[in-house]
Amino acid sequence: MLNKKNNIILIIIFFVISLSIISALIIEYVLNHKPCSLCLYERIPYFLSALLIIKIFFFKKYEKITLLILFIIFTISTLLAFYHFGIEQGFFNESFVCNVENQLTILSKENLLKELNKNIVSCKDVTFRILGLSLAAINTILSVVLSIIFLKLFFNYGSSSTSQYK
Repeated sequence: MLNKKNNIILIIIFFVISLSIISALIIEYVLNHKPCSLCLYERIPYFLSALLIIKIFFFKKYEKITLLILFIIFTISTLLAFYHFGIEQGFFNESFVCNVENQLTILSKENLLKELNKNIVSCKDVTFRILGLSLAAINTILSVVLSIIFLKLFFNYGSSSTSQYK
């Protein structure tokens, strides 16, 4: 069972995750910065984790395994975000997921015009920065921090708040 301190930590994490999702949507729809395909994939762990945290609060079953799943989700999120950051910095080549040239190899003129009108954003293009950091860099940092927190919550699961300080 999660103790009161860990419940507060989960509530804070839920609000951070919600703020991340809302920020990404504001940047895309209000500020009109189009995301690349990897940016869209990087949102999935946040949506999944928000649902899993809600599950922890409303259904008190399988809390410990849910914390482990959240750790795994954000470990994968860390790898994906770091890969995206590496593409932005030129450490890695664009993958099949975000390779703009491969997406435009269409034979008919109609399909080619339709694809050109989509305004495809390359994964190596940084279209928005906060404090000089790309969103992929911020996501990498946030995913690492959340992975560590979920791992700590997993290992501290079931221990009372007083026994943690002995």
